[in-house]
Amino acid sequence: MITDPIVEEIRHFRTLHTEKYRHDLKRIVSALREKERSSKRPLLNPGPKAITN
Repeated sequence: MITDPIVEEIRHFRTLHTEKYRHDLKRIVSALREKERSSKRPLLNPGPKAITN
């Protein structure tokens, strides 16, 4: 199997990030939401998707 250095780097940082929050998904989501709230960037909300048949 070929190892991709970019994928390995992403996995490394993902592991560090989850360890920072003790692998607790609720804490990770809470931190990400807080980061989103404190961001100066506009939030995009595309709204509900239309159901077509």
